[in-house]
Amino acid sequence: MIGKLDKQQNLNNYLAALTYLRGRKDSNGKTGCVGFCWGGAMANSLAVADPKLNAAVAYYGTQPKAEDVPKIKATLLLHYAGLDERVNAGKDTYEAALKANNIKYKQYVYEGANHAFNNDSSPARYNPEAAKLAWDRTLKLFKEKLG
Repeated sequence: MIGKLDKQQNLNNYLAALTYLRGRKDSNGKTGCVGFCWGGAMANSLAVADPKLNAAVAYYGTQPKAEDVPKIKATLLLHYAGLDERVNAGKDTYEAALKANNIKYKQYVYEGANHAFNNDSSPARYNPEAAKLAWDRTLKLFKEKLG
């Protein structure tokens, strides 16, 4: 089903949701996002598309094009699974573009972990140690940037 989704329409929907959240009376105006796999790619896309985004966390998400990286204003937290060759194929190019453009980010590679290491409903992929460490890092970033 994910392959049938309209990427641009989904991005527009998320951007509208972020605008809505910033405008709520009970909001401090700061926004962040976290995504896993397809959602990790979406978190990276939101970081490119929304200059008001404060923090974006991508778990094993594919990366945006290097030429789009200068648009990023959010602080990024990038979690990669050491055994995930497909997604990791783009991580070094992404990191080089982040560095070249002075984007605030942290990147972690969880050695021995598979793609979807945070998915506790998949015993073959779930890595509780990596999942806990990555989630603790995620919550720390959100507390720093959104609190």
